[in-house]
Amino acid sequence: MRIDILTLFPSMFDGFINESIIKRAIQKGCVKINIVDFRNYSHLSNNQVDDTPYGGGGGMVLRIEPLYEAIMDMKKDSPDAKVILLTPDGVPYKQKLAYDLKNEKHLILVCGHYEGFDERIRSLCDMEISIGDYVLTGGELPAMIVSDSIIRLLDGVITDSSLIAESFTDELLDYPTYTKPQEFMGMKVPDILLSGNHSEIKAWREEKRIERTKERRPDLLK
Repeated sequence: MRIDILTLFPSMFDGFINESIIKRAIQKGCVKINIVDFRNYSHLSNNQVDDTPYGGGGGMVLRIEPLYEAIMDMKKDSPDAKVILLTPDGVPYKQKLAYDLKNEKHLILVCGHYEGFDERIRSLCDMEISIGDYVLTGGELPAMIVSDSIIRLLDGVITDSSLIAESFTDELLDYPTYTKPQEFMGMKVPDILLSGNHSEIKAWREEKRIERTKERRPDLLK
């Protein structure tokens, strides 16, 4: 998979692409991530990419021209790339959408910034995604979240067994997990997990998934 992230602040992604699982996924060839400063596509003085809004109002608005040229440049070799705009009024991002997007060969993520973006920029995008009902200073953090959630699902990034019972894979949250020590300050690992009876452990975990979901996220249950 190839992911192009169009941003005005490329250095924000330094840690994202150079640490942990994402770094290993890149090294293994599971994904190629390009961080693109779309300020370089501006033809104005000082590489300006924003301007004051027509009709008045506070803040600055991203212009369409540099983003149009950046997107067209990214799509030169893959015209079927899916262009995604990160915006508070996009579709709510869910795990199912992450599974759908992992099947794409090329994603282009557009990070907004400042007061907003020229409405015509929406016409350049195939879909719009929101990571929640709140407003951030820009689309960089949402782009990292969307990328991370997709990359970890790609073949060879993490083991399939780690994905099977994860939260949001179905309508249930994940089951509780434990490791050593067996007891800490009076808090003990459940006996069932020490029994070695894998069928009973599996049943216990499924029961705990249901209990946890009922307690914490009853809205997920059908």
